[in-house]
Amino acid sequence: MDRDMPDTDTRSPLIRNLPLIAIVVVAAIGAFTLRDYLTFDTLRENREALLAFRDANYAMTVGVFILAYVLIVAFSLPGATVATLTGGFLFATFPGALFNITAATIGATLIFAAARWGLGEKMAEKMNASDGLVRRIKTGIDENQWEMLFLIRLIPAVPFFVANVVPAFVGVSLWRFVVTTFLGIIPGAVVYTSVGAGLGQVFERGETPNLGIIFEPQILLPILGLCALAALPILLKAVRGKKGL
Repeated sequence: MDRDMPDTDTRSPLIRNLPLIAIVVVAAIGAFTLRDYLTFDTLRENREALLAFRDANYAMTVGVFILAYVLIVAFSLPGATVATLTGGFLFATFPGALFNITAATIGATLIFAAARWGLGEKMAEKMNASDGLVRRIKTGIDENQWEMLFLIRLIPAVPFFVANVVPAFVGVSLWRFVVTTFLGIIPGAVVYTSVGAGLGQVFERGETPNLGIIFEPQILLPILGLCALAALPILLKAVRGKKGL
């Protein structure tokens, strides 16, 4: 069992799940109230004002941007991709990618902490106490946590919210979650930040950015290569286990 987890939990179910409930409620409200505002068109229409504000208040713009991005991720609000593009548009690929990765990691950590504070601790304890298939799954995850965490971050098809919540339910430590999140989202974040850095030319041509670029061979194949490297230790352990080594 994770040493960070308490042996007993006397909190009421409502108090224990209050942070996660708050995230779900705000996410539901945001899905209906903000979906028409946190869009690429909004960025296009306000691009000159944003650039002017950045030029006059650079440090404040960085702070406000990171805070807004954290809130978008933490409450699973619509517009995370647009926020990433905005980071590139306002701050170039670098330091824009660093701002995006930092904000996304903080937001993801807040979701992870809320899930762990609520259902996560109980679920991890139940899995540890289980027998049979559930126990074997939990043992497999524990033995390959670093690799599994990197994989769910690197694979583009895994929803970001799922990648934040599942580790909390299987007893992953906070430190391990933060490190793998920060490093694991770098490839995708850099790709989309670089797309955002080129939005000036896209706006001038009256076009929309290619958000499917991450699935193009020159981008996807290197990411899949990283996935293979992350999965290799898991495969080696499985082979050695079958051989009884």
